[in-house]
Amino acid sequence: MLVRRGVVALFTLLALTACGDDASDDPQGLLPQVSASQARQAGDGGGGGGDSAAGLEAKGSAGASTKDRTTAFVQKLPGTFGIIVRDRQSGTVFKAGNTTATTWTASTIKLAIATDLLERQQAKEITLDATDRGNLDKALINSDNDAATALWNKYAEAGTVAKYKTQYGMGSLAVVDGMETFWRNLRCSAEDLQSLMSYVLEKLDPTSRTYIVATLRKVAGNQHWGVWAAGAGLKPGNKDGWVEKPVNGTDVWMTHTVGFAGDSERYVVAVVYEQKPGGSLEKGAHAVSDAVATYFGAKVPAPVTLP
Repeated sequence: MLVRRGVVALFTLLALTACGDDASDDPQGLLPQVSASQARQAGDGGGGGGDSAAGLEAKGSAGASTKDRTTAFVQKLPGTFGIIVRDRQSGTVFKAGNTTATTWTASTIKLAIATDLLERQQAKEITLDATDRGNLDKALINSDNDAATALWNKYAEAGTVAKYKTQYGMGSLAVVDGMETFWRNLRCSAEDLQSLMSYVLEKLDPTSRTYIVATLRKVAGNQHWGVWAAGAGLKPGNKDGWVEKPVNGTDVWMTHTVGFAGDSERYVVAVVYEQKPGGSLEKGAHAVSDAVATYFGAKVPAPVTLP
């Protein structure tokens, strides 16, 4: 009896060992084995707050950060492309491509026009009437050229461009060679647009700042690209610019975007893209949007609405 009981106990022990967690969860041994360090990396979202949840510190399948992947994406684009993302909370600045190259501003300069007029109104230098206010809305929300021209013709002064350069930090802003001083004839860089947006968020009076932030968050469908591609969760707002203009005698497409994303407008974003001949509005808008989406860990290709 003692021998028989010993044999039974031995078989029971072997059966229990075979039915442990590893064997029952992966009976064929097909599940990949993940080390502790790999598990930590897979769960690393950067910690602390909704912005990091947007994927700012997410890792790709190759272990690259969103910043690395954004840089790699930009390096493959034809033409001249520059992107800046400034974290107003940490003070860090991300750059990829050529952020100092200047080209036609397109409609992004409408943000400077609005900033200037709101400042002058606040200082009681001018009084914006109902028509002016309507034109401000149209210029920012719909990117209406006629509205911007009406405001420029009524309020622009000899020193307007100089003010944009010095007060708003748009150091390389200039009139295109051989052109008259007019809002549609200016050139700037991604650095200039980043400085302008930072000025709006950090130095403009609270009333004017609130207006611009709210207005850029409700832009029409023709501007649902660029910074907009950061994703609805980051509550982006932007002013886009798109135009086909001559560069070295050949017409090329420009697609730019400037704006903000994140809680309390944490991230300032500026992208300037001058394509090579043979480009298009569609290619440019998608490239700009996908660069932004890649940085913020949003969907790529980014779902955009073209002008």
